[in-house]
Amino acid sequence: MAKEKTQSKPTPKPKIAKKVAASKQAPRLVHSGEGNALSQDEKLIGKTLKKSLNLTEDQLEEISSKKGLIKLLSSRKINAKKALVKLRYEEELEKLQIELVKLQRDVQLNGRRVAIIFEGRDAAGKGGSIRRFIEHLNPRSARVVALPKPTELQKGQWYFQRYTEKLPNPGEIVFFDRSWYNRAVVEPVMNFCTKKEYKVFLQQVPEYEHMLYEDGLELVKFWFSIAKDVQRERFDSRRVDPLKQWKISPVDEKAQEHWDTYSKYKEAMYSKTHTTYSPWIIVKANDKKKARLESMRYVLSTLDYEGKEAPRTSLVPDPDVVMRYHRSHQSID
Repeated sequence: MAKEKTQSKPTPKPKIAKKVAASKQAPRLVHSGEGNALSQDEKLIGKTLKKSLNLTEDQLEEISSKKGLIKLLSSRKINAKKALVKLRYEEELEKLQIELVKLQRDVQLNGRRVAIIFEGRDAAGKGGSIRRFIEHLNPRSARVVALPKPTELQKGQWYFQRYTEKLPNPGEIVFFDRSWYNRAVVEPVMNFCTKKEYKVFLQQVPEYEHMLYEDGLELVKFWFSIAKDVQRERFDSRRVDPLKQWKISPVDEKAQEHWDTYSKYKEAMYSKTHTTYSPWIIVKANDKKKARLESMRYVLSTLDYEGKEAPRTSLVPDPDVVMRYHRSHQSID
């Protein structure tokens, strides 16, 4: 009786065999090149390693190839995927900061006055975003305003007076790390103002901002929006980080407890103070890096400046991250 023939598996072609073998080695970087040549992403990582690490001549030679780069990343316990995400972020951040320098130059030369308000929940990333905005700006014509609680004298003044004193002079850009909108949300939630003071504020603020608009001041109002669980995680991180513990305040400690009350006053603020001449711009800030980049993009897309027609990167903000307030909008906070 004839023996039954068994089908043998075809021998892999050389190219396929190489790919199979390579897949069993260290995790590969995403690339578009073939063989041992470096892709653009891999070149970016290699370039950064050369700048930031003390490498031997042999190691410098090694990272010129894909295999050598992967070997060095593995030996230094560097996660290639995370490193690439951070490098792309840093590269895009630098391009946008160059555009901000161009904007500032135009503001200076033309005597413009620009005020950018950063509002939002506690731990939403307002301060971190402001730091990236001003990192390379000329400090002589760019400043940050973060006012402490009012003194007894200031409590007896017109509410807007101490903020008016901090508005930009000709040729200046001013970043408000919280602003007169404290009275719209934080103060009523924490009982820092009376119901009458709150009501008067909501009546006056559109008129106040319209006067600023008519006087030529360019105003941008950001609300950084985060989810409740993200805020809780950031609070927990601050409590255990000795370099961030100063950020925790008595108001922060009650933020989670009063979450729904904050939401109620926030929606009332939108309803009463969102106008055509001074709209609210909502920034989804669960991802800090995206919030920073896209808020910069929004400012650059909104304000005119010399050189804007030839930007180093896209100035169109991501509509999934930055959006103009609308009553039908569903907020994450």
